[in-house]
Amino acid sequence: MDALWVIPLLLLLPLLLWGSSTFGFYFKKCFYVSWMMVLALLAIPLCILKSGGRDVENMRIIRVLVHHVKYLLGLRFDVSGWEHLQTEGPYVIISNHQSSLDVLGLMEVLPDRCTMIAKKELIYAGTVGLICWLGGIVFINRKKTSDAKSVMADAAQTMLDERIRLWVFPEGTRNQTGDLLPFKKGAFHLAVQAQVPIVPIVFSSYSSFYLRKEKQFNSGTIRVQILPKIDTKGMALDDVASLCDKSYDVMRSAFRNVAESKTQSNGPLRR
Repeated sequence: MDALWVIPLLLLLPLLLWGSSTFGFYFKKCFYVSWMMVLALLAIPLCILKSGGRDVENMRIIRVLVHHVKYLLGLRFDVSGWEHLQTEGPYVIISNHQSSLDVLGLMEVLPDRCTMIAKKELIYAGTVGLICWLGGIVFINRKKTSDAKSVMADAAQTMLDERIRLWVFPEGTRNQTGDLLPFKKGAFHLAVQAQVPIVPIVFSSYSSFYLRKEKQFNSGTIRVQILPKIDTKGMALDDVASLCDKSYDVMRSAFRNVAESKTQSNGPLRR
């Protein structure tokens, strides 16, 4: 009998979601965070059983478990340029960074033997932090430049030794300004040190469905453009700045072009 109060709450929930954008925003945000923590809890024993501990191969399990979350949030992805991820061996992926929802887009296109570079604070995020560690994510302290450079140097060697790919957000922080922030140079030092190509990936603006300040979180379609690789063979540290500028210009142009195209209706788009 004590549980009967849940019934009117469940009946009221659709009305609240339909009638209040602010309620819908917080409900979806809380659901997203909570469900990702539950999925991480499920993934932890699976990863330990599969790989025995920390291993980039665990990203396969994480990718499969997270794949359905986009549908629960009313999000779809329109992906183009798949052929540019068919590069053999290690490479560095760089992409723009708008919110925690980027994880869903990342998992949509994540190639095999690929993990991420993330801020050190993430490791303390409960079950999500633990599953990130098990997935081989490389953690850096953004507040200490010397530590970050050391981690990048080690990561470059690990890429070559273990034949892995690394995903980096060169803006360094979440950004919903409608443009790209200037890039930090860590990803480009990494690529030059390892002499591996860079594959830029651009996510379209979330502003048509997700506005943090306005407390709006609706359904929508995210366009993902995988751009041609940028080679770094023969480059030295003196070339890092120009490589960074070139990558920024290519991604900013793509971001603006996709912003000008008409947003499509929600649907299982993937080409």
